[in-house]
Amino acid sequence: MSVIEELQALQKRATTELEAAQDQASLAVWKSTFLGKKGELTLLSRGLGKLPPEERPEAGQRFNIVRQALEQQFEQAETRAKHASLMDELESEQIDVSLPGRQPSVGRLHPITEVLRQVADAFHIMGFQVWESPEVETDDYNFGLLNFLPDHPARDMQDTFYVESPVDSSEKLLLRTHTSGGQIHAMRRYAPHPVRVLLPGKCYRNEQVTARSEMQFSQFEFLAVGRNITMADLKGTLANLAVHLFGPGTKTRVRPSYFPFTEPSAEMDVSCFLCKGKGCRICKYTNWLEIGGCGMVHPNVLRNGGYDPTEFSGFAGGFGPERIAMLMYGIDDLRWFLSGDERLLEQFG
Repeated sequence: MSVIEELQALQKRATTELEAAQDQASLAVWKSTFLGKKGELTLLSRGLGKLPPEERPEAGQRFNIVRQALEQQFEQAETRAKHASLMDELESEQIDVSLPGRQPSVGRLHPITEVLRQVADAFHIMGFQVWESPEVETDDYNFGLLNFLPDHPARDMQDTFYVESPVDSSEKLLLRTHTSGGQIHAMRRYAPHPVRVLLPGKCYRNEQVTARSEMQFSQFEFLAVGRNITMADLKGTLANLAVHLFGPGTKTRVRPSYFPFTEPSAEMDVSCFLCKGKGCRICKYTNWLEIGGCGMVHPNVLRNGGYDPTEFSGFAGGFGPERIAMLMYGIDDLRWFLSGDERLLEQFG
């Protein structure tokens, strides 16, 4: 059999097998078999050099015609296979446009964050600025400079988390038990000028975890120091805060209390915004809800902050956003706030 005859037989066989190849995998095998570097067409072309010189031009020309024809047939078959594969994929992934759309998952603010933002808005309107203070405090800032006596029970290790100092120091370090230490930081920063700051943040106490107590909780402190500030200014600030948080018509009252860093000291109550004065289980049928402690800044604390208590006065207060959130949203267990349970967070937004 001559080279020309072999070439014709190869073309006929390659065309037949190409028609049988219906997918891209079988097409790849066909291309390697007939058109590859080690394919049958390449091996046959190596015999052209053994032909007599007068037969080589015709055989070479015929060889090129066959190669071009097979390559063109392969490209057409490959295009058909890709189109068929795409159609199969589209048919298997049909979308029913009449189905309702899927609700995307939307992030929501934590209820404590919501309360703190509302608090910040209220105090911003009244001219306060947000001030951040460290969560790891010295014993002096957390207790001593706030007029706590050396033997005060709060300084006991059973109530406070003390930490080791990273450097040699005589100062005791602890996780702050309240945000009140930020008062001293702020006063020392601005003294002898007037100051109005809001100090939100996390606090830590060595307490048993229950529905009403946590080892980690949030707090916001507010402080105003200036000339001729009185208890009436404090009551006006509390009234504005209550209306901003709980709505128009909310009433406030203050009751005598005791805190080492304020004198006089008081507890703030708001009228029950749940029962509107009718009496309910939440307010224990007293029509009042306790919110937090406050009072006029103690002269010793003013002095420790860099102010002369004979010329300056001020008021301060510390409230828990968890308690406010529990009242506002009807949450009955403090532990929910740190649980990370999305069922709680999904209810807000």
